Amino acid sequence: MLSELFSPLHLRSGQILGNRIVKAAMEGGMAGAGQVPDERLRVLYRRWGAGGSGLLITGNVMVHAQALTVPGGLVLDDAVPLEPYAAWAEAGKAGGAAMWMQINHPGRQVLAGMPGVVWGPSAVAVDLGRRSKLFGRPVAMTCEQIAATVARFGTTAALAERAGFDGVQIHAAHGYLLSQFLSPLVNRRADSWGGSLENRARMLLDVVREVRAAVAPSFAVAVKLNSADFQRGGFDVDDARRVITMLEPHGVDLVELSGGSYESPAMSGHATDTRTRAREAYFLELATQLVTASPLPLMLTGGITRRHTAEDVLAGGVALIGMGTALAAAPDLPHRWREGREADKQPRRVTWPDKTLASAAAMALVRHQMRRIARGRSPAPGTHPAYALATDQLEQRRSLRRYRAWLSVPTPPD
Repeated sequence: MLSELFSPLHLRSGQILGNRIVKAAMEGGMAGAGQVPDERLRVLYRRWGAGGSGLLITGNVMVHAQALTVPGGLVLDDAVPLEPYAAWAEAGKAGGAAMWMQINHPGRQVLAGMPGVVWGPSAVAVDLGRRSKLFGRPVAMTCEQIAATVARFGTTAALAERAGFDGVQIHAAHGYLLSQFLSPLVNRRADSWGGSLENRARMLLDVVREVRAAVAPSFAVAVKLNSADFQRGGFDVDDARRVITMLEPHGVDLVELSGGSYESPAMSGHATDTRTRAREAYFLELATQLVTASPLPLMLTGGITRRHTAEDVLAGGVALIGMGTALAAAPDLPHRWREGREADKQPRRVTWPDKTLASAAAMALVRHQMRRIARGRSPAPGTHPAYALATDQLEQRRSLRRYRAWLSVPTPPD
């Protein structure tokens, strides 16, 4: 009998995904000149598209040119050329996969020294203890800035559709701006954007409505949401359940469940909260609490590397399996699973005691594999995390110089 992993999924927009395996979004930091995709991303996504996944979700594409998660971040707004994005979409879809663009705004999660703006629902800085200075100091957004940001999401979604993407995923997880508005720890506003969960979810719902109105009914609209922030007093599984219900009337096709933020990096298996201890499917326990009551199909991402784990997740009622690190280490893993094989090597885990540094190294390892594939090489799962982190920091410094020049912001003296 054919595994459910390889059965199609019909979405409310009418889109049909060929199977249940998704290349989940990963921050690549690989923008070319002008903060747009170049040949490297085309090579990378063509390889993933040929690997057997039913859906590819891009890494962050930012809606605001002055607010990037990393200096090598991609930007899509009215001021950038659309042709590089059209070529990227064509490359990813060449193997038969659907391709969605993840659209995002970092809010307060902007590295210190980056030009541009550092915004948040409130002036609450990222707390990493002695490493807190890694991020800029945020200012609370005005109502006018909130409205302008909502409009930017709609603009980017419309441009993604024009470029040939099949859908967008609105990023409201991992401590980025929309996640910050949802969090009672970060959102301390006393106006209609803060306080109750209904108020804290207002910006996300406004973004969803803006995006849905800007694209065709057949264009997929998804949301990435934390199952929990993994911080005491933060956004939790009960909040997630209520937000999913709020999203249903607004034309959302799918909700991807993840968890954590830079303060508690559960998404890379390094939460400060003890509720995610599994080596695989980090958020499965929380997902099972949400799936029975969810009016929308759910996708689960976080630590899935083996077929039997993916099968267990689907058996629990989750509709789609999202994988990032596993597909950076083995881009053809879906084809291998179909043939009854696993990856030759499992992705290397970073077990350093400093969770912030371990999370940074884990993400650097993933980017290292992505850059190798983008150069036409094979992944190297055995790469030492310290080497990946050092080379990633060098790449970010080069990207920062290019980004400053693009924004016409002088480079400060050393």
